Amino acid sequence: MTENTTPQNGAQRSTIGFIGSGNIGSQLARLAVARGYRVIMSNSRGPETLQGLVGELGDAARAGTVEDAAREGDVVVVTIPLKDIGSVPVEPLAGKLVIDTCNYYPQRDGQIAELDDESTTTSELVQRHLPGASVVKVFNNILAAQLTTDGSPAGTPHRRALPIAGDDSDAKQAVVELLDEFGFDAVDAGPLAEGWRFQRDTPGYGTVHDADGMREALAQAKRYAEMG
Repeated sequence: MTENTTPQNGAQRSTIGFIGSGNIGSQLARLAVARGYRVIMSNSRGPETLQGLVGELGDAARAGTVEDAAREGDVVVVTIPLKDIGSVPVEPLAGKLVIDTCNYYPQRDGQIAELDDESTTTSELVQRHLPGASVVKVFNNILAAQLTTDGSPAGTPHRRALPIAGDDSDAKQAVVELLDEFGFDAVDAGPLAEGWRFQRDTPGYGTVHDADGMREALAQAKRYAEMG
């Protein structure tokens, strides 16, 4: 794990809003708070259901509505079942970096024809719902518990790498820097249309690689139709 990087002057850093506070969201919030960020946690059930988590996270965290997280987050993490993406507020996220951790599980999300025929990808669906935001896909291919155990300082040999995909180069660079703070190298898989390369059942999904290994895993990925 990397050390706490709270600014030396003690000032709080920017705010990360979480739309979804389950396994991935809560683990990312732990990383964020440890590194000096404020966090606003939200879920579909209401702020009152998040008091235990917020109490654990401490003074830098508060529970709010989904709208609060979208409006007040400088960066917003969307980490909810893909079937619920239509519930994410659109207007408050215009102009913001949105981190998308979503995966498509038909048994949970129902059949989505565009994903079944592979004419689009999960994060392209998120981007289409949020036309004014800059969506970057990341954190969808790592087990939640590993977020707080597998990080290491920059320069560590064979440091774990996570893939990212996005259409906005500035947004992707911001995510690269955030990943580095959280203890991971980043491997750029390309635009959102290439996000399928680390979706479920691909070599880079749920597996541990350094940057070179992740690049190889992305290159070996096959479309579902090619998997047989």
